[in-house]
Amino acid sequence: MEPRSLADAGAKGTDSGGDEPPAAFRAALDALAGVRARPEIVLEHIPAPQRLAPYACALAARVTEPDGDDDEFEIASARFIVLFDPDGHETWSGTTRCVGYLSAATDEQLVDDAMFSEVAWSWLTDALAEAGAGHHNVGGTVTRTASTRFGDLAGPEHTVDVEMRASWTAEDTSLDRHLVAWLEVLGNAAGLPPPGVRLLGPSDRSGGETH
Repeated sequence: MEPRSLADAGAKGTDSGGDEPPAAFRAALDALAGVRARPEIVLEHIPAPQRLAPYACALAARVTEPDGDDDEFEIASARFIVLFDPDGHETWSGTTRCVGYLSAATDEQLVDDAMFSEVAWSWLTDALAEAGAGHHNVGGTVTRTASTRFGDLAGPEHTVDVEMRASWTAEDTSLDRHLVAWLEVLGNAAGLPPPGVRLLGPSDRSGGETH
């Protein structure tokens, strides 16, 4: 991700008449531009919301897996939005608000697990702490849904999804730490192994040599 492209995306997300963004917001964009997502996650810029704050930027992330020849099936997606108000915002108790949304296909058995929502929420609080992302005023929801398709609708007959919506106030401009934390939550929701760990494939289980 190029720093300039992210900075430009943030500037386009302002409603301040094209004025140069404040130094603190530019520093936040520069920090975000340095984030490198793990290979399984595709990270890209999306249009920023226009009326929620004087300055904003937004990123989208998705996780896919192969689905036939040259096809991919999306198993998880997420958005990460930064809202910045140099004058501060009373409900935020600060100037910078991070907003995250994700949706992921998950294990059907988890829908009936009464503790799953608490576990999923702990993904966020733990990830923020581990990333050293100073924050306060965190809140959000975790929703589990089960769907059954009938008739000619394409897709799996039974699907189970988890959705998380969260927002929190960042205490500094090191927003790379906040984005890294949110991508960690996305990885957990998508069922990705820890970074650097590769799950065994069919060729690994066949008794062939590994290096």
